[in-house]
Amino acid sequence: MTQPSGIQITDIRLVRIKTLREVGVIEPAWNVGGQMTFSVGGGSVVEVLTNEGITGIGPGFDATLLPVVREKLMGADPFAVEQHAATLRYFASGLPYRGVAGVDIALWDLIGKACGQPLYRLWGGGKQKVPAYASMVRLSTPEERADLAARLAGEGWRAIKLRLHHPTLREDLRTVELVRNAVGDRMNILVDANQAQSDGTWQPGVLWDFRRALETAKELDRMGVYWLEEPLPRFAFRDLARLNQAVAMPIAGGENNRGLHEFVQMVEGGVYDILQPESMVLNGITALRKIGVLAELHGKQICPHHGGRGLGTIAHLHLSASWPHCPYLELLHDPPIGEYEHGFALLQEPIRVDSEGLVAVPQGPGLGVTLNPDFVDA
Repeated sequence: MTQPSGIQITDIRLVRIKTLREVGVIEPAWNVGGQMTFSVGGGSVVEVLTNEGITGIGPGFDATLLPVVREKLMGADPFAVEQHAATLRYFASGLPYRGVAGVDIALWDLIGKACGQPLYRLWGGGKQKVPAYASMVRLSTPEERADLAARLAGEGWRAIKLRLHHPTLREDLRTVELVRNAVGDRMNILVDANQAQSDGTWQPGVLWDFRRALETAKELDRMGVYWLEEPLPRFAFRDLARLNQAVAMPIAGGENNRGLHEFVQMVEGGVYDILQPESMVLNGITALRKIGVLAELHGKQICPHHGGRGLGTIAHLHLSASWPHCPYLELLHDPPIGEYEHGFALLQEPIRVDSEGLVAVPQGPGLGVTLNPDFVDA
């Protein structure tokens, strides 16, 4: 394989990240009876090394895929990112969250470093700060969610995403009502029903049918909710389009959809007003950027989903800054256990939400971040 750029991939390796501290466990609203563990550190990072001494970094992946990644990329030109993305997508097909999105992100980080530019500028962006929304994890109680929302609004957060999984519509609406009373017009309220977690007919928790989704959507629309996310099963495109036509409030979704063709169906069928693709599901930023163009062509907004934090969210931050039709950056933030800062502690200069609810985009080349050496397991 030729190397027109003069840069050649010489090695690809996984680096373990030390767990410095276990923070605690939360029962996620979308996985009733399950556990989500929060820690400072943990996991792994992929490094793509080159003959010119430039190294790109990205989120780690399943180590069993490392041999095939090396086989396909060793000796290649890292700038051939479209070719690499297609190759890796083929070999990682059907393996979301085990797949190789981190390699694609690391290649883009490497390209940015080789060009001496942050990724958001390479991608044509002009925003240096992006509004963030606090994405909740727990169901909790309406009273506790209202208290937390008021505190977050006081800290400068511009939006909060609530999980609605109560057994009854009345309980769900009470959560939104108390939060609205607590924050007034200081925050936008986003709502996630998490009904598209499974691609089948069963998942933990309360399952909504079309009637429950429609009644909920009409009430949330009346209450001024900013969007309703994934109120029906993943591939219920016709019913989602019917629901979308019935209310002025945007319907959002797509975090678990894996193919570009699915998003083409969504926009052509009027399924969602706001697309929420996930780079870790799509196996990379390269595919996610294409969905951004698709959304723009169809007059849709795009707000990528990412609950993993860390380097994947940094990549999403750069993308969000490059898109004029992206309203928010998602940050999983349900303090104290689900504090967003825990997920970025592995960086020498972690990102922060400022007093105006904005996150500054790193200005260094590529992702613009470096690992804190205290977290790297030699």
